[in-house]
Amino acid sequence: MPKYIAFLRAINVGGHTVKMDHLRRLFEAMDFANVETFIASGNVIFESTEPDKKALERQIEESLQAALGYAVATFIRTTAELGEIARHKPFQEPDLNADGNMLYIAFLADTPAGAARQKLLSFSNEVDEFQLNGREVYWLSRRKLGDSQFSGALLEKTLGLPATVRNSNTVKKMAAKYS
Repeated sequence: MPKYIAFLRAINVGGHTVKMDHLRRLFEAMDFANVETFIASGNVIFESTEPDKKALERQIEESLQAALGYAVATFIRTTAELGEIARHKPFQEPDLNADGNMLYIAFLADTPAGAARQKLLSFSNEVDEFQLNGREVYWLSRRKLGDSQFSGALLEKTLGLPATVRNSNTVKKMAAKYS
């Protein structure tokens, strides 16, 4: 049975607190198998016989909306895709390893259109730099995220697509465990 990772937006941020055991039970109630969570930021690993990732996203979003009372955008990746995302090197090692720099990965619902891609890249500056690869945005922040003028909300507005952002260390740990 295929293994998937659901990256959920709006879990344990902005006043939306969800215990991970409750989230696991919600996924099990959707008839998913071998459900696990990875840290308390809305990362759920599960198995399903459904091969259509968009159908899985819709099912999860509808179920979580009904159970939690608010919209939870969902971004599904396979374990193989997660491994590729974690291995992708969008920036030079000195930039990635410099003190204070942090790499974030934004998971998108779809591949952004050319104009939206160019608009996002125009936001690159000495603090924030962006690279796109398929349905992911790699965001190098040369300061702490709170010091940046850029945000996940601005990313979504710029691309015209829903997104959720994870620290690259979290993505790499998940890939090492599940890929």
